[in-house]
Amino acid sequence: MSEENQAAENQPVFAIQKIYVKDVSVESPNAPQAFLEQLQPEFNIQFRNEARGFDNGFYEVSLTVTAQAKVEDRTVFLIETTQAGLFQIEHVPADEMDPLLGIGAPSILFPYLRETVSDLTTRAGFPPLLLQPINFEAIYLQQRAQQAAQQQTGAAETTH
Repeated sequence: MSEENQAAENQPVFAIQKIYVKDVSVESPNAPQAFLEQLQPEFNIQFRNEARGFDNGFYEVSLTVTAQAKVEDRTVFLIETTQAGLFQIEHVPADEMDPLLGIGAPSILFPYLRETVSDLTTRAGFPPLLLQPINFEAIYLQQRAQQAAQQQTGAAETTH
């Protein structure tokens, strides 16, 4: 095998194989009264990112959002959906895998998640809920800083 073929075979690969909705839940427990509400609802929006590996360099990355709209103590709607992607990742250095799974893949999935949430709120009879852009790099760096601080605290506690 020539050196050129060897080098080409060892090139990093990051390929989207499939993007899909993995889970959807829409609840409007107070419909039809919820449509008559005059007050502006309060929104509670939470995100979760997960990644898991499979054989042959395949990884599933999922981005889950839970969006709840409430007026006083009444739920107007509750939407939870998971947007996932199957990615093929090969020949990527180990120190680059976490950022790829924690920043790169979620950044690809987010526009699809945003569209799904907007569509679901509209189909449930409400104005579209437009998720604000997310800086996945800032979240990733914040999580890494928290983990480093926890490790330092843990190491200090074991030395006493």
